[in-house]
Amino acid sequence: MIPKKGVSATCWVDREVAVDEFADVRLGKRFYNLMAQIGDAVSESIPMACQDWANTKAAYRFLSNERVDEGDILKGHFQATRDRYARSEGPVLVLHDTTEFTFQRESPDRIGITYNVNSGRDKKGRIRAHTVCGILMHSSLAVTTDGLPLGLAAVKFWSRRKFKNIAALKKKVNLTRIPIEKKESVRWLENMKQSTELLGTADRCVHIGDRESDIYELFCTGQQINTHFLIRTCVDRLAGDGNHTVGDDMADAKIRGRHRIEVHDANGNSETAELEIKYERLQLLPPIGKQKQYPPLELTVLHARERDKPKHRKKIDWKLITDLPVRTMKDAIEKLKWYALRWKIEVFHKILKSGCKAEDRKLRTAERLVNLIAIFCIVGWRIFWMTMLNRANPSAPPELALTTNEVALLDHFVPDKKGPAGRSFVSHYIVKIARLGGYLARANDPPPGNIVMWRGISRLSDIELGAVSGVRIVGN
Repeated sequence: MIPKKGVSATCWVDREVAVDEFADVRLGKRFYNLMAQIGDAVSESIPMACQDWANTKAAYRFLSNERVDEGDILKGHFQATRDRYARSEGPVLVLHDTTEFTFQRESPDRIGITYNVNSGRDKKGRIRAHTVCGILMHSSLAVTTDGLPLGLAAVKFWSRRKFKNIAALKKKVNLTRIPIEKKESVRWLENMKQSTELLGTADRCVHIGDRESDIYELFCTGQQINTHFLIRTCVDRLAGDGNHTVGDDMADAKIRGRHRIEVHDANGNSETAELEIKYERLQLLPPIGKQKQYPPLELTVLHARERDKPKHRKKIDWKLITDLPVRTMKDAIEKLKWYALRWKIEVFHKILKSGCKAEDRKLRTAERLVNLIAIFCIVGWRIFWMTMLNRANPSAPPELALTTNEVALLDHFVPDKKGPAGRSFVSHYIVKIARLGGYLARANDPPPGNIVMWRGISRLSDIELGAVSGVRIVGN
């Protein structure tokens, strides 16, 4: 019998799948096979990944099974993330962000909505709007300070049954007086707690978020669970005795130093930007409507901005808040570098949409789509991990990411450009996988990216399937 596509992936699937966590052992086995099949056919449809009707039908039944949810699917990966975290050293950054998956459906009520879109005006000049059908996902990705993604530490999915127009709501109520538990923004607090509890040692975690996470309750939660945070702020809060704001204090603060960084404009052209850096330890006050609920906090405020406005890109102007001490310019630059790694979670979300093509899937209900996206989260992490492993830990052994068969096939089908000397390093084989995906590996080329990696992984799977099938049909 010719082996089904997916059998080559047992090495990494074993680490990321908890078969015993499902309500029925048969569901665990089905998930194991489905994970291997989808992992070997990134961006392909379910029928293409499964190869025949029996496996395709089994996949659809698994995704629609009422006894399966994203918690079951991700539990093994969460444990693997914890294990990789335990083997790492130093601070680990937990990157938080929200993304939207939109779908074209005639009956959006079976999936839910994300927001309303202005569709222009009709013939009578009236403004038209249509509802965007979709699912929202708030994810928390653990990465080392070298940028190596260790895995997801928390994920939350939801969809809206009714669109809440925030602009209209502000006219009726003061949003700062609404308890955080009644807002969608409570997801930031929940993921901070869940990821910190999963990883175990709270003092090693630094939770990083963009301006949407600038929530006073989040700062208080971080201190309550003894973990750290580094947040980009957009709110000019009251400070000190309440007669002035953080903005007032930082305007009067002296410039502690200057730092040069390399930046790129929209066309990819690089240039050097000089940042003026200020930092102060300040007492921040909670919102006026919540001063009886939450205490003042002593936090570090860090500002980094360009003096002059550049011609071809936006001016860099970062305002950060952290509970970590910043006493020297070295500390300040370190925190800026940590926050700059936040974009990696956006790259991860891009892999889910562009690489796994999550938004092209035709499943009809939110529950089925969430189960499939949860699988894509694990597959997408693996692609991202292999891409960054080549940069963060190139001298690791090949066995860390590849099976013995995969190494042998890469050596046979992808010739060494500089001889076999690099065969003891994982970077040697990651570049070979990228070459299968179209990476040219010229002397001045940058390291391979995610696109060539997901193409190369799929091609390697096809090569291994052909090799195993050939041996079974023809013989040794």
